[in-house]
Amino acid sequence: NIFFNSLQINCSIFIFKFEIGFFILITVSNKLRLPSCTYCPIECKSVENIAEDIRWALEDEDIKAIVCVRGGAGSSEVLDYMGLESIIAGGKLIIGFSDITTYLSAWTVSGHLSIHGSTSGFKDDDVTWSDALKHMMQGEIPTYECVGSSHDKEGTAEGILIGGNLSVLLSVIGTAYDPTRIDHPYILFLEDTEEDIEHIHRYLTVLKHLGILNNAAGLIFGQWTDIPGAGCYSGNSRGGEFQGMADMIDRQFLNDLNIPVAFGFPSGHSDTNYPLLMGSTVKLTVTNDSYTIEFK
Repeated sequence: NIFFNSLQINCSIFIFKFEIGFFILITVSNKLRLPSCTYCPIECKSVENIAEDIRWALEDEDIKAIVCVRGGAGSSEVLDYMGLESIIAGGKLIIGFSDITTYLSAWTVSGHLSIHGSTSGFKDDDVTWSDALKHMMQGEIPTYECVGSSHDKEGTAEGILIGGNLSVLLSVIGTAYDPTRIDHPYILFLEDTEEDIEHIHRYLTVLKHLGILNNAAGLIFGQWTDIPGAGCYSGNSRGGEFQGMADMIDRQFLNDLNIPVAFGFPSGHSDTNYPLLMGSTVKLTVTNDSYTIEFK
């Protein structure tokens, strides 16, 4: 909290749209800085280039935050060139989502906060959520109150908020960057895009078999967008015909879980992407018609 309260950022940077590069950096003096390799076409940036950019940002004392410009395909490989030591020593905030889930996970394992939030090139048609990201970066941490769903499970839980994009999170499970291995209760947030119901079922089954769902203090499901063949998959091989992603998750994975579960949090790949402070302690309260996410 001290870090956030002392960080004052010029919010106008979020109107910039970058077509090349991976990161922009926010400095103590509110000025924007770009990595040396920013103007290289993305196709020309090697894993080593990206790792070098991040290490530079983590080591430069003037830089206070790293804002990802786009998803970070290959981010697991980048971390292999960095290791956790530079993240731990740097202690800088990183902001992004989608493939950036790999970095968010590594930051959590390193004991540092990160923000699951819009990249600088993402749509900002909804001023409300983009303002929420700006305010969060200025130390104004929100409490979210959301309309509930018939699939929600009532209850209250506290834990470290972890997760992000489901398919990307799966790629770090069992590695040095696995946030489910932290020595604290955790609340797991999941979202995804362009994955059909069968794929999501497969990914969640892996988490179930590994005990990750059972060990969670609570679950928050975000947006499932651009689902291929939505409405066409009967699910007969997965327990019956489903009315949608939430229906499948509810019927296939939640019956044996005695924890609070919230569906439909407006974060992910849709046009609305409210920020979440990953690695922080949150209190999830789910009632019969609503739920609240309170950062502690």
